[in-house]
Amino acid sequence: MDRRELLDRAAHSPEERLLLSRVWDKCEQCRTRNIPTATGFLSPAEQAAAQGFLVLLGARESGIFWGGYDGAERRRLVFLPDWLETPDDQVAAVRAACRSGGDLTHRDFLGSLMALGLTREKIGDILVESGGCQVLVDPLSLDFLTQSWDSAGREKLTVTPLPLSALAVPHAAVKELRDTVSSLRLDNVLAAGFSLSRGRAAEAVEKGSVQVNYVTCVKPGKPVSAGDTITCRGLGKCVLDSVGAPTKKGRLPVDIRRYI
Repeated sequence: MDRRELLDRAAHSPEERLLLSRVWDKCEQCRTRNIPTATGFLSPAEQAAAQGFLVLLGARESGIFWGGYDGAERRRLVFLPDWLETPDDQVAAVRAACRSGGDLTHRDFLGSLMALGLTREKIGDILVESGGCQVLVDPLSLDFLTQSWDSAGREKLTVTPLPLSALAVPHAAVKELRDTVSSLRLDNVLAAGFSLSRGRAAEAVEKGSVQVNYVTCVKPGKPVSAGDTITCRGLGKCVLDSVGAPTKKGRLPVDIRRYI
């Protein structure tokens, strides 16, 4: 199977085909030139597509997803030659402090970065904190940001490089849920995780609003299992942490972590 046929088989859209082509190019550049290479920052859904493609290529272990800290949501897919052990230098960080000491939102910071002409793939996670934010970026954008990013919203900013070791990662706000479900169907677990009726949950799945491990699923009866991440457009994300032994009535206890 040639390159074109393999990409046609793996991709579900023109955008995904372009992404997978870039992943393949970076993988080959690392292999043939013996240098580190990396994609841009990928969303969780793009990471899932890229990981599946590496499996198809027989290169499952060749890439490392790295976003600057453990638990990062937006990550680069980094390919390392044998002589390099860690991907740390493929991600940089800056701290943007509001000079007035005021607070801004994630949207404010992202909008101002995009207004500078940066594409989304150059920007990793934006960690909002009191009086500013920390931003993970492509190292090639570091100098540009420290010299050119001077405002967001109505706030003037002071932007300085930030070592990855100095990142202060906020704890995610979560709600721990315990419930029972009749089976591990997607619509059942979705309903428990977001306090929906099963009918509304099934409808959301059928409309293409739900992803399991960041892959869209349109089948309400799809089985899910412990460790799966379920996202629903407009509602957020939850993780099925554990599944207990059936009760006397045959229902399954579930522990779900919902991000709020």
